[in-house]
Amino acid sequence: MRHRPRGDSRGILDPGRLLREVRFRRHLPAESLRPWVEHYWLIDWVLNAPFEQRVVPHPAVNVVFRHDDGDGDGDGDHDGDGDHDGDRPESGEVAGVGRDLFRITLCGTGRVSGVQFRPGGFHAFWQRPVSELTGRRLPLPTGRLTHPGFPVCAGGPAGPPTSATSDNERCRALDTLLTAWRPEPDPVAEEAVRLAEAIRTDRTVLRVDDFAARHDVPVRRLQRLFMEYVGVGPKWVIRRYRLQEAVEQAAGGPLSWAGLAADLGYSDQAHLVRDFTAVAGVSPAAYARSVR
Repeated sequence: MRHRPRGDSRGILDPGRLLREVRFRRHLPAESLRPWVEHYWLIDWVLNAPFEQRVVPHPAVNVVFRHDDGDGDGDGDHDGDGDHDGDRPESGEVAGVGRDLFRITLCGTGRVSGVQFRPGGFHAFWQRPVSELTGRRLPLPTGRLTHPGFPVCAGGPAGPPTSATSDNERCRALDTLLTAWRPEPDPVAEEAVRLAEAIRTDRTVLRVDDFAARHDVPVRRLQRLFMEYVGVGPKWVIRRYRLQEAVEQAAGGPLSWAGLAADLGYSDQAHLVRDFTAVAGVSPAAYARSVR
């Protein structure tokens, strides 16, 4: 069992600028939740000018609570009527696995309390095919269940996650909320989590058939397992993790793109450049220049 959250910046474009503009940190959940939850992530900001952050999403579901005094487009108008309404109440949403580059613009003052589930981990709370959420961002209902398996957005005894003042209080509120959703252990979900983690941590995983053979899982079963529990197929997960490595290395300094393409299983450098540009929104060379 992990004793500290991940310290990498994988998936975050220009992580140095993020840390200069906002307070960003990660915390582990209660130990009972760690089989399913990767970490909690907290962001607080006080900005004089709008700040856009871009993220190459992980193959993971997030639950996000946000409270701020702006509407994210920098004009301070929350309802589109031209008036400035002041603070708006906390909002919550379930964000399925994102296939495209995620962009968010922060402005004014605000805070976010987020839960990043382990790939495959949200199924214990959702109890439905996680692929139903892929590419979608659904508001959490505040007063009733919308359909079987959809959690109610309520802070419980600990209060709303973003209303607490300290990190410990915010994490306890998230612990209370997730525990109240009564996640159900499932050996198949545990298998999905374990296999997705193997793809993330082993750079040599480049092909679905090789990975399936290595873990003695038929390819068709592996594909069904990932769609049901992770929300995307194993080929997509492999490619996404390898592209996140490329983004991370591009920010680290000069490198051989041809050599990196070969290391990540690409047939040539041009193919890596195309995929990198599609997922990050800029070419590898342009991104490397921008973060330096």
